[in-house]
Formats: sequence, C-alpha cells, structure tokens
Amino acid sequence: MGNQRTSGLTKRGGVWHVDKCVRGVRLCESTGTGDIRQAEEYLAKRLTELREAKLYGLRDARTFRVAATKYLQDYQHKKRIKDDAMHLKQLDPFIGKLELKQVHMGSLQAFIAKRRQDGVKTKTVNSALGVVRRVLNLAAAEWMDEQGMTWLATAPKIKLYAVTDARSPYPLTDEEQTLLFQELPDHLARMALFKVNTGLREQEVCRLRWDWEVKVPELETSVFVIPGERVKNGEERLVVLNRVAKSVIERMRGLHPVHVFVHARAKDGDPRPVTKINNTAWKAARERAADEWQKRHGESAPEGFRRVRVHDLKHTFGRRLRAAGVSFEDRQDLLGHKSGRITTHYSQAELTSLIEAADKVCSTESRKSPATTWLRRRIG
Repeated sequence: MGNQRTSGLTKRGGVWHVDKCVRGVRLCESTGTGDIRQAEEYLAKRLTELREAKLYGLRDARTFRVAATKYLQDYQHKKRIKDDAMHLKQLDPFIGKLELKQVHMGSLQAFIAKRRQDGVKTKTVNSALGVVRRVLNLAAAEWMDEQGMTWLATAPKIKLYAVTDARSPYPLTDEEQTLLFQELPDHLARMALFKVNTGLREQEVCRLRWDWEVKVPELETSVFVIPGERVKNGEERLVVLNRVAKSVIERMRGLHPVHVFVHARAKDGDPRPVTKINNTAWKAARERAADEWQKRHGESAPEGFRRVRVHDLKHTFGRRLRAAGVSFEDRQDLLGHKSGRITTHYSQAELTSLIEAADKVCSTESRKSPATTWLRRRIG
C-alpha cells in the first residue's frame, strides 16, 4: 500500500488509476491495466511527457468541438461545407466533449453503431469519418498555439469502411417518368423535367442563373455555362438544351430577374428561388406514383421506383443517351464528367453535334409528344 501512496497509483475495479500532482499539474487518469508493473511503466511514461511539456510548452486540452468550430469557420468557403457541418453536428453528442487526443477509431465506435442502427449507408458513415480525419489532421499539422505547438501531437489513423451496400442507380422508364412527374408539384415537375433532359445535378438546377445563359444566334438557341466553383468537379459546365429542356427554359423566362427556377405561385405573389428538389413533396410524390404503378400492373412497384432519388434523373439521362447511340465522348460532355477537354469552348459544328445528340433522348414518338404535351398542360 505504501507503494501506491508514494507512486500515486490506486487500484479501483481491478484497474490501476493515476492520481498525482506533478509540477502544479494534476494527473488523474486510468492506466488501463490491472498489472502493477505495467501501471508503473505507464505512470513513468506520463511523468516524462509532463516534464517535457513543461520544458517545451504545454498543449492546451482543446476539445473536438472547439476544433470542429474552427474548421467550419476556416473552411466556410468550401463547396460542401454544409454537408460537413451536418456530419459534425451528428458527431458532437459522441465526441464533442472529448479532448482531441481522445478522438480515435475506438471513441468513434458508438457513433458508428448508432448510424448503422439508423440504417445509414456506409458511404454516409465514411463521409462523417472523413470530416473527423480532416479536422484531426489539421490539428496535428497546421493549427498552432501561441507557443508554436500544434493543437495535437499526432493524428490517429481514421479508417474508412469498404462500401458494399451502395444503392444501385435506377434509371426511369418512360412510364415511370410520366407517373412520377404527374404527382410532383408544378415547380418540382419543371425542374425534374429539365434535369432528366440535361443531366444536371440537383444543386446545379436549383442555382441556375440567367446571367449564365449564353446566346448562340447562329443556331437560334442558347446554352448555359455554370462557373466551376458551382460544379462538383470544379470545372466549368456547359449545359446544352435539347428541345424539351429549351421549352422549359422559355416557360421560365421572365419570372425572376436572377434565378431560372422559382415557385411560380408564391404565397405573397412574388416568385422565390427553389433551393431543393429532394424534399417531402418529392418523397410523397414517388410513393403516390409507385401506388399508381401498382394499380396499373397488379403487382408491387419496383423498390427502386418507390425510392427513386433525384440523382436517378441524371442516370436516366445518361442511360437514354447511351441507348440512343450517343458516343462516349459526347456523353461525357453532356453529363459534365471530367474528361480533360475544355468543355465550354466549342465550335459551331461541335455545338450542333452536341445539341443533336441531346435531342436523341426526346426524338422517339414515345418520348417526344407525352413529355412536351404534359409540360404544357401542367405549366401553361
């Protein structure tokens, strides 16, 4: 027992704990072992660390919450910072109060287990872990205190999981598209029809602006050029309009001075920009559309249709381009994929070729009339 009093080690619950004051610093923590020799070695190591810290400067015991706040402030310009903020908010109850040195794969297990229990896909869990890894790496490599020391001595390895449960894309058939679009509110129906004919991402449609429109008088049409900072891959995005997409644009013209897609009938009479397609109205519409499909066919609707995502409209456009025989290079350009080409500098002949390729997805009798007629009935 004398050894315990002189060394500052006390055994509780079968594990040795340290409770000792060293040069004005209270050291109170578990050694994690029930073996006295290992506990003494642990204490000796911690005493050495404290002496060195006193000589060369002591790191403040900053919490992960403090580091997360700094990250959000420093990187508020980041394109997907809202997603990072969402992940950090979900992480906070689990690791927010922990000191940075206490955050590692072990302390993240409760968060991971909860997300799994909630049915969250591995890709989403990995996104959250990726944000944690980024914050810890910055704390260990870039963020310095007043004494010139990094916030964290070394960053632990945050391992991402192999993705084996990713949901497969679900391109819509013509019938499914008609059923779904008929159930959508007018403002979402316009955006969905435009999206399935251009292959744009959700936020590219929502943020589309009139000052991005470029007239092409030689071809009696126009295109849109989305700035690189508004595109996921960082490159300027050329948006070619086929006949259906062009008809949507013409019907939106004049409704708002800045934004293309707005609520046509806002409560106060002033059209407002639409910020999101994937909302409760979208989810309710896909359920009703799947129920209607089931009534027509006398069997359960495909699960992919009942849970169809906004991003599946992009897959639908790509699948239809391929089915129409559009070349791989033209599909890359029309879908905005990174290809190494400067995709916003085209000759008149190249633009003509791209417009003709885009028109192929609405050129068959089964797609041309129903889509255009339906658009006019719903919007006109």
